[in-house]
Amino acid sequence: MEANQIVTNGFTSESAAKISRLQNEPPWMLERRIQASQIFEQLPLPKTNSENWRRTDIRGLNLKQFQLATSNRPQPNGKHSEIFPGINEEQKDSGLIVQKDATVVYSALSDTLTNRGVYFSGFKTALDERPDLLEAYLCQTIQSEENKFNAMHNAFLQSGYVLYVPKGVVIDFPLRVIVSLSNEAIADFSHTLIIAEDESQVTILEEHLSVDQQGQGLHCGGVEMFLGRNAFVNYAQIQNWNKKVWNFSTQRAKLERGANLRWITTSLGSCLSKLDQLVEMNGEGSHADLLGLTATHARQHIDIHTYQKHAVSNSTSNLLYRNVLKDRSRTVWRGMIEVHKGAQKIDSYQQNDNLILSKQARADTIPGLEILADDVRCTHGATAGKIDPDQIFYLMSRGLSYNQAEQVIVNGFFESVLERIPLEYLRNQLQESIVGKLQLN
Repeated sequence: MEANQIVTNGFTSESAAKISRLQNEPPWMLERRIQASQIFEQLPLPKTNSENWRRTDIRGLNLKQFQLATSNRPQPNGKHSEIFPGINEEQKDSGLIVQKDATVVYSALSDTLTNRGVYFSGFKTALDERPDLLEAYLCQTIQSEENKFNAMHNAFLQSGYVLYVPKGVVIDFPLRVIVSLSNEAIADFSHTLIIAEDESQVTILEEHLSVDQQGQGLHCGGVEMFLGRNAFVNYAQIQNWNKKVWNFSTQRAKLERGANLRWITTSLGSCLSKLDQLVEMNGEGSHADLLGLTATHARQHIDIHTYQKHAVSNSTSNLLYRNVLKDRSRTVWRGMIEVHKGAQKIDSYQQNDNLILSKQARADTIPGLEILADDVRCTHGATAGKIDPDQIFYLMSRGLSYNQAEQVIVNGFFESVLERIPLEYLRNQLQESIVGKLQLN
């Protein structure tokens, strides 16, 4: 651990207050932390007698083994900072944030975007420079009362980033964020806050990874996106923690009139993941595409709950999640489409497909509809199955090995999701990660 980094043991109200004092936070932030920490201390860990957690058992989680890492050092400007291999000079200069163990070690944004009013910075710096944004938007959609992990996140969040895109600004290249864990038993409470004003456009690629493939860790994250009228946001999150990281995340998006969100979620790592993802169409003409790729092996357990909420008429959404499972891994997908009373002319769909590569793997799919209007088109579908032996035989008869044939079929299974991703770089990276994850080579 670095000399200027302070580690706090225990998740208590005193720890929450210590974070606030260390970072010289405004009084409103301290008050929020104290309130959330008190709720956290009162709430029990979720148990399987709750419907939302019935298929996910976290009795093996011991919060006492994790440490809260904070730092009072200023955010670097990118000139003398750590950079991950594989990031080229163009990416570094245009828009990049790199975080290790709750500390931003690199931050840069092009002068062109800065001059146009774009703000892209780590959480701690944003709290000093743009407290107005954080006070207005931070944790407005993640309610501490919902569960212990929400309260924990709101009490101890001390990292992540803020992206603000002013009205009418179009960013025609992707901004990139890397969130990493490198030390043993560190708890990370990163928060993503994206505010895209009217008529703006932006693409964000956010990666979560472990530097040490054997180090234990805890990620209790949050994502909040606010899209103004006719804003267009591409947001891709690639989760690739190591097999000893516990991963919990509450993710929310609100769309105003004519807003368009393409939300890509890729779950490859962690020993256990529980994601709660909600997109809310609050303006007519708003649309959301929710795309998901999950690849599991060994004894991984990934539980994703998606929620498509249509609060107004003439809004649409489309969800496609595809899972590939191997060994004794398990996935759970629960989806809900909700249409408010009087919200007519809704077109919403959800589809979850599962490709099972072993006898011991298990996929649970639970779609749902809650419709309070009568002029809507809301449907869902789900499939689960194994690879057709005839397909394997055909490919092997053309000279491929069994593993190569399996890899071709898996690539084809994911293609319907990948073809909707506009960035070739991202598509290629996802394919490489999936192949390595399932050890098909």
